[in-house]
Amino acid sequence: MRAIFLDRDGVICTNRTDHVKSWEEFRFLPQAKNSLAALSRLGLPIIVVTNQAVINRGLVSARTVEDIHQRMIAEIEAHGGRIDKVAYCPHRPDENCVCRKPQPGMLQYLAAEMEIDLAQSYLVGDAVTDVMAGNRVGCCTYLVLTGRGLQQVVPALNLEAGRFTIVRDLLEATAQIIEMELALNAETGTQPSQIFDSDLYTRSHSVATTT
Repeated sequence: MRAIFLDRDGVICTNRTDHVKSWEEFRFLPQAKNSLAALSRLGLPIIVVTNQAVINRGLVSARTVEDIHQRMIAEIEAHGGRIDKVAYCPHRPDENCVCRKPQPGMLQYLAAEMEIDLAQSYLVGDAVTDVMAGNRVGCCTYLVLTGRGLQQVVPALNLEAGRFTIVRDLLEATAQIIEMELALNAETGTQPSQIFDSDLYTRSHSVATTT
């Protein structure tokens, strides 16, 4: 089974320098909910994988992080999308755990739990750590330019050159994932317009280009 793995901050919501510590600080990025609605129609599991060292740093509790995720999922569902699972690593970098990206442990655990073929799956992130984690397990990996993405392009290219695709945002990653899925399932006769509003993509990115 294939799956779509998404980082949270910088891909779905705004990446704050002081971290997202409450639902009041959570802000969806433009077109994130539309992108998730389109991805949901593919029928693949959609899984958020996020480093949340704010927990072990004592900035927020695990309960607060889980509350943020529940509210995020509810808003996405209200917009016609879905998140099937959220996995997070609470550890600080100095704890040297196997689940904190760029380590692949979180992805490997989910693959074993849900019978996911990582080599046939997708991962979208905004940092070199996301790219490294995705590449370590063989995912088709995307680096968005939202969040920390612009600052992470050069480090990612230096470490992982040729092993990931740079896209403007989750909406562009969505378009590419859908195109790949349609190619894989061409025999079903599914049309792109049934699962993705190509006009929405064109409008949003033509505006972004001119502003």
